Amino acid sequence: MTKTIKRAALGGLAATSAAILLAGCGTAPEETGGEDGGEASDFLPCLISDEGGWNDRSFNQSAKEGMDRAADELGVTPVEMESTNANDYGPNLDQLVAQGCDFIVSVGFNLSAATVESATANPDVMYAIIDDWADNDFDGETDAPNIRPLVFNTAEAAYLGGYAAAAWSEQTGVSKVGTFGGGEIPSVMVFMDGFQLGVEKFNEDKDASVDFVGWDTESQKGLFTGGFEANDTARQTAQQVLSQGADVILPVGGPIYTSAIAAIRESYPDSLILGVDSDLAVKEPDNADLTLVSITKAIDQATFDATVEASDAGADFDVTPYVGTLENEGVGLSEFHDFEADLPDGLTDEIAALQEQIVAGEIEVESPNSP
Repeated sequence: MTKTIKRAALGGLAATSAAILLAGCGTAPEETGGEDGGEASDFLPCLISDEGGWNDRSFNQSAKEGMDRAADELGVTPVEMESTNANDYGPNLDQLVAQGCDFIVSVGFNLSAATVESATANPDVMYAIIDDWADNDFDGETDAPNIRPLVFNTAEAAYLGGYAAAAWSEQTGVSKVGTFGGGEIPSVMVFMDGFQLGVEKFNEDKDASVDFVGWDTESQKGLFTGGFEANDTARQTAQQVLSQGADVILPVGGPIYTSAIAAIRESYPDSLILGVDSDLAVKEPDNADLTLVSITKAIDQATFDATVEASDAGADFDVTPYVGTLENEGVGLSEFHDFEADLPDGLTDEIAALQEQIVAGEIEVESPNSP
């Protein structure tokens, strides 16, 4: 389904986050003064995680960092509910409403149905949802008038990541890369689409033959763990890709990257991964030696901006969807960190040129999962 939307301007990449603030269940948190010592706000922002939890080094943690930074700037203490499984979504949203939340951000596609139900029942509460349109009947419209979608065209950044992975793998002489996903959902598959298309672009430009395993963009079929847990299934799926000879892999799905790293350290020491959502080499320095580069989404900045805007919105809450792109820095490719000095000659210039062409519309990264 193709959507026509007005792109909202939410700003660029995130600054460093404020200290982590956790609020439990019960009465609403006390108000606090802002950074300038001014009058406290009575605005209460709230956040609910997907099952990956706050320490996933991925989309949940990034959203939390954005919420915490916004709350710090506004001089309030947010209520943040951590979900451990899908059964938590509805009850956690009910608790947030009961505590008087003015603005609730749901983190992830999997919360769509529960968020729509909660928003429909509470029309005076403002909502935002990350990585989903909240369009459960697929009619092209968000299913409640008080939900703002925060979505990301990650295929653009993944295209650059695929090109880089192919260049690295050809340099090693292996010439094979791969991917696998967690949940079989658009916000996961969009990474996999862009990644494969970037590998194909490298092969076209360099007259190369880097093989690709784990996903097929045309058929939309590939390898998935069925969830976002770092468990034996995720480890076995990573091993399945690695055993086919790939020496660079892209695990897409929050904590499942830790299972891929475990498989590499155990049996495939010459292989590398690409991080997703956040710059993994920065978030987890102990694994920087295995992280070639990361495909990033500025979820923290989108959450920050949406929260600050909601605090001033009142009845004028803007539900225009935000779409993160290379152009507005909502998605991007991180630095190569430990691998910068060992990259193929000219690779960073080639990636910069590809990014310019995508932004200019000279290259269109066509993923059926793009927003």
